[in-house]
Amino acid sequence: MVNSLSKAIIKLTTGLTPISVGTKFFPTDSMQNEYVELFNYTQTILFELQKAEISSNSIESNLIRFYEIKPAENKIEEYALVSNIVMGSDRYFYVELPNPSNLINIFVKIIENEKGEIVEKSSTELVAKMLSKNDAIRVAIELIGIGLERGIEVMSAVGMTGAASIERSINYRQNLGNFPGVAFTKLGGEYALVFDGPFKLAQSKPSEFQNYLFVDLIDSTGYTSKHGKPQLVDLMTNIKYFIETECGGELEGYREGGDDFIARFPSKDLAIRAGLDAAWFALDNDAKIRAGVGRSRREAGERAQMVDSLNSTSPLSLVVFELANGLYAYNVPSEFTRTLINLFENEKQKLIGVFAFVFIITYLLCVIGLGAFSFVTIIIALLYAFFA
Repeated sequence: MVNSLSKAIIKLTTGLTPISVGTKFFPTDSMQNEYVELFNYTQTILFELQKAEISSNSIESNLIRFYEIKPAENKIEEYALVSNIVMGSDRYFYVELPNPSNLINIFVKIIENEKGEIVEKSSTELVAKMLSKNDAIRVAIELIGIGLERGIEVMSAVGMTGAASIERSINYRQNLGNFPGVAFTKLGGEYALVFDGPFKLAQSKPSEFQNYLFVDLIDSTGYTSKHGKPQLVDLMTNIKYFIETECGGELEGYREGGDDFIARFPSKDLAIRAGLDAAWFALDNDAKIRAGVGRSRREAGERAQMVDSLNSTSPLSLVVFELANGLYAYNVPSEFTRTLINLFENEKQKLIGVFAFVFIITYLLCVIGLGAFSFVTIIIALLYAFFA
């Protein structure tokens, strides 16, 4: 979260509504720790560009038929968003048969063909890991359909961990009974798709890449005149190399020495992570980028261009993406803005002391008839803040 004073200053200078500054996410491994440190060191700001309207009705409109176990909350949780970015979009799902059956071995082959990984298996249960929640739900529905064709009721649930998926399956049973279906979470709510009879799924395969990142250097002409063309080439080459080797991206149509590019990713969290890495790296090299994440090249490019239409006092280094049915953006602020935020967030006592010093000295100068020299106290306060 962000305190009211910081929120007011950020909103005044950017014209945007901040949800959080840095993150409260607690890391559990070295990779997560690295990202959390970058979020907090750079005071990365999460902005709400277009508020998501989250309700059970908005979720139901995107599904064929479902039961609501726990309603969604109509707000974006910063902690959950960072969790998805740094922990990835892979999800576990649990499958249970009512009795031992060779069908479990058929399910194993289907899951492996869908690039899933079997974690645990018995004659009636299995836990698998898929690349994303959507993949897990899609495969679970396929398995349920195969089971119903053979008169076997298959129950399934999707979770962040194997234990979470099993717990969700237990909740499914307790709330809805022993019916074939799949339980899952969406936007803070818990839901289940339930099937009453056999059905056929059309043959389809998920696209390998459906998420695009558009990156463009802000004011590349000014950057080149200040640092030289070789520095620009080096900056973009390093960003390109990192995205390809560390983020799993595939660049399209990149021209050596250019100031923009499009990259494809297997999942949205990887695309957002790559955009953040590019923004952090650019800022460390005295540059700003505008970036957009979308399901198509055009959508990613349009979101990146939104940076130009914002009423901020200076160009913002933004990574714009969709969340639920709203638009959100991560901003990597400048050194000056970070200093102000840190002062408002962590040095409130020092700030109060400076204001008290200016007020008291100015008042005393006015009392003794030297009010014209009160500007000296402001200069002293600014020098103290600068050196502190």
